[in-house]
Amino acid sequence: MNRKRIEFLDVLSLRGPSMWTYPPVLEAWIDIGDLEDYPSNRIPGFYERLEAWLPSLVEHRCSYGERGGFLRRVREGTWPGHILEHVTLELQNLAGLPGGFGRAREASPRGVYRVVVSAYQEEVTRAALYAARDLIMAAIEDRPFDVGAAVDSLRELVNRHWLGPSTASIVFAAQERCIPSIRLNQGNLVQLGYGAAQRRIWTAETDRTSAVAESIACDKDLTRRLLQACGVPVPEGRMVESKEDAWEAAQEIGLPVAVKPCDGNHGRGVFLDLHTREAIETAFDVAMQEGSGVIVERFIPGNEHRLLVVGDRMVAAARGKTAVVVGDGKSTIRELIELQLNSDPRRGTTEEHPLNPVTLDSAARVELQRQGYHADSVPPAGAEVLIQRNGNVAFDVTDEVHPSIADHVRLAARIVGLDIAGVDLVAEDISRPLEEQGGAIVEVNAGPGLLMHLKPAEGKPRPVGKAIVNHLFPGDADGRIPLVGVSGSHGTTEIAHRVAHFLQLAGRRTALASGLGLYFDQRCVDTAPARWESARRALMNPMIEAAVIENGARAILTEGLAYDHCEVGIVSGLDPAHTHPDLCIVEPEQIYSVLRTQVDVVLPRGHAVLNAADERVAEMASLCPGGIVFFALDGGLPRIVEHRAGDGRAVFLRGEAIVLAQGQAETVLDGLASAGGLNNPRDGRAIANVLAAVAAGWALGLSLDCLRAGVETFSMSTGPATAA
Repeated sequence: MNRKRIEFLDVLSLRGPSMWTYPPVLEAWIDIGDLEDYPSNRIPGFYERLEAWLPSLVEHRCSYGERGGFLRRVREGTWPGHILEHVTLELQNLAGLPGGFGRAREASPRGVYRVVVSAYQEEVTRAALYAARDLIMAAIEDRPFDVGAAVDSLRELVNRHWLGPSTASIVFAAQERCIPSIRLNQGNLVQLGYGAAQRRIWTAETDRTSAVAESIACDKDLTRRLLQACGVPVPEGRMVESKEDAWEAAQEIGLPVAVKPCDGNHGRGVFLDLHTREAIETAFDVAMQEGSGVIVERFIPGNEHRLLVVGDRMVAAARGKTAVVVGDGKSTIRELIELQLNSDPRRGTTEEHPLNPVTLDSAARVELQRQGYHADSVPPAGAEVLIQRNGNVAFDVTDEVHPSIADHVRLAARIVGLDIAGVDLVAEDISRPLEEQGGAIVEVNAGPGLLMHLKPAEGKPRPVGKAIVNHLFPGDADGRIPLVGVSGSHGTTEIAHRVAHFLQLAGRRTALASGLGLYFDQRCVDTAPARWESARRALMNPMIEAAVIENGARAILTEGLAYDHCEVGIVSGLDPAHTHPDLCIVEPEQIYSVLRTQVDVVLPRGHAVLNAADERVAEMASLCPGGIVFFALDGGLPRIVEHRAGDGRAVFLRGEAIVLAQGQAETVLDGLASAGGLNNPRDGRAIANVLAAVAAGWALGLSLDCLRAGVETFSMSTGPATAA
């Protein structure tokens, strides 16, 4: 083999629905050179090396539809493009990135392939493609390859670029309800929904989380006083200004007490069950370093709990456990922590770990000192040593919460003003009322972590992401605005502008992304032809109440659609001459596969508007999840006659009049003589553009008066929304 290689020629990022699938993908164009003559079964030892390096490939079913199907293909003989597809997906999965869609297709010239793989995070998938290529070449050439290092590198990229598990749980829950999402930064700020119907989340904070409420939650003393005023059980306590004041407060309250920062978090600087002046003064010094002030309050015996409130519901609860080591007579406490606590695979520093590593921080050192130990002490065999009193809240107890406790935490969240709150309370038994056991709420937190509920150390995971989505989008709300996508081989720009004109006459603030630029209502904000980014801008604008987006075949091929679904999808026509040889689109069937994408994404409640005079376009009707509105100059076309016989809708000409027909019922708009923007009343293609736009407006439920006015007043020369 003289050209034994896998070379990347290009990598296209299809960030929305495409001819391949709905979710984002990368389409890699590769040249395998002389490897075209060497399928996997002709390379000695290749199968054995690949299986040894990636044994989890056995789960890839491939074309056989059974476990081990892909490895069977490798044993029988398949080509590097197909192998690259599966290895890339598996490396991504091992690194923690979701997605399992893949395709490998021959292109031209010989030896060139298009490899398509899921790409929920583009940076990770690009790196996975190259890592997969290197792994395959190492297997071909019988060279070592460090799979673990490659996966670790990809996992680092996932941690850096992908959504955190808390945010991802909300986004995935939104997807289950067909609510679209747009990531607004490289972190966890996400828009759910489009335009004016959108909501925003930043992990467990929402656009309903007020700055006032968050500020109240950060001030623990203020929170405690507000809760107490409203009858919520809280520990007695007050702010203190010095070590001496801390001791005085402890005597007023009664020993034992707790000392903590007034605005700390994650349990840092919190000391519990303090009985002596020395312990209280030591705790004061540490707590002061962790916050801007110190609180002394009554110590509440019991277990620490975190209850999650979403909207007006308590949706999840977790209990904490103290961190304890048991002496073996030979190991230091520092060593015992590593051996008995941090060796637990549930502990780690990433959001994938429900338990944090135990560290000998200042609070832990004070706790050891109280027991007569230090970090390098060797406790006797069998002796229990307490390391942490609080933290490790990751043991699900949702089903055990007493109804009165659920009422208390709901009220606490409402008093602070948080729509999503993590309420911390201490109680011996979460299944009994707080009043019976002297329990109390000790904190109310904004932006609570969700991982303890999504992936508890013990117990049942809770669908907290779903609860947040249901809170943001109650009932049947789906975060969508009327959205019209326009595709086809001709007339798409004019059709898009006419539909936008209709929507604006109907009083909708409308965004239009077309071949002439990006428009917000009647204002052109960008004269560059619409691409994925400009269409996305239209959907991000919170003032927009409707959107019209033109999608050329090339845009679909190179970027994908900018939206997941639409209310109306228009296909104006299919011209076999409009090919894209550089993208391997040269046959009418291939053009059909591209343009049908616009029909595939129509919502079940929506409509496809199709050219009945173009047989290939009309055939797309069978692919539409929603209804169909045909348009054509001739209402007597067999396709329209048959459609109307089934009570279907169509828009066509009768003489000079535009007819809207459903079944046998007909409504006549004004004649073409009054149609604005129609320079030649005999231009069949121009007339078809008018009919397509009218059909879309009708499918959107616009009034007949609005459609009449829109037909009469439209003018391309004065912009998409300005009357002629």
